[in-house]
Amino acid sequence: MELRTLITFLRIAELQSFSKAAAELNYSQAAVTIQIHELEKELNTRLFDRIGKRIALTQQGECFLQHARRIIEEVNHAKQAVSEDSALNGSLRIGTVESLCATRFPELLTTFHQLYPQVSLCIKTAAPDQLLTMMDRNELDLVYLLDSKRNHKNWIKVFEAPEEIVFAASSQHRLAASKQLRLNDLLDENFILTENNVSYRHALDQQLYAQQKTIDPYLEIGNTDFIIGLIAADMGISLLPKFTIEEAVAKQSISILPVSDFQLISWRQIFYHKNKWLTREMEAFLKIALEL
Repeated sequence: MELRTLITFLRIAELQSFSKAAAELNYSQAAVTIQIHELEKELNTRLFDRIGKRIALTQQGECFLQHARRIIEEVNHAKQAVSEDSALNGSLRIGTVESLCATRFPELLTTFHQLYPQVSLCIKTAAPDQLLTMMDRNELDLVYLLDSKRNHKNWIKVFEAPEEIVFAASSQHRLAASKQLRLNDLLDENFILTENNVSYRHALDQQLYAQQKTIDPYLEIGNTDFIIGLIAADMGISLLPKFTIEEAVAKQSISILPVSDFQLISWRQIFYHKNKWLTREMEAFLKIALEL
């Protein structure tokens, strides 16, 4: 059993395709097929079900996948142990939501680049469902979300932390000095909201619907920084993750509105696919993300 065969097996399992794995590993499809055939012969079991153009791991394949991943990880750790000074120089594809990208990622990426300047980074922003689908297709290595709690048998969650979602307005807004507000007090205000595919906007709409209430924003836009700028200019009020406005609150340009009958928590979460080979680049990024 050769390491290259295990790597081929892992890539096929991740991509769910012999042809895609062959292209990525610079093998012919015939060579990949032969490697898997020889591996199945050595293990005396079938690892993949082949139904038309689709493939899927058999029960035995799922079991062997866990062992193959551990073998490759141990080999990588062994290589790292004898070459600790070797610089990271691979690539890293990270998916995140716009609010995190605008607020958390500048410091995170700056720190990462200072430590690992040779690593090539690609950041994609989208809605949580889109990002998770991209991860499932092996188009992303890591996904960093702000959403309701997510779990799936195919995902490994390495981090989870609650984040408060709050109503915010300019410190000059007439409601900013209020000691206590009710949700009804806000309904007729000018609202600037994120688009309705954003998790906390969707949660707001659901709560309002349950109470037979509505908010009709005069502006919907996906750019968190733009919304914060408009709020600070007293162009309306909004609903945002508290961490996105902490700096503006400290500068007293924006105030959090104390709405007593509304509470919303969202969760920062980081995932990678269970079939994903955890690279040194991924490990380095996760270490920094968990420390900041």
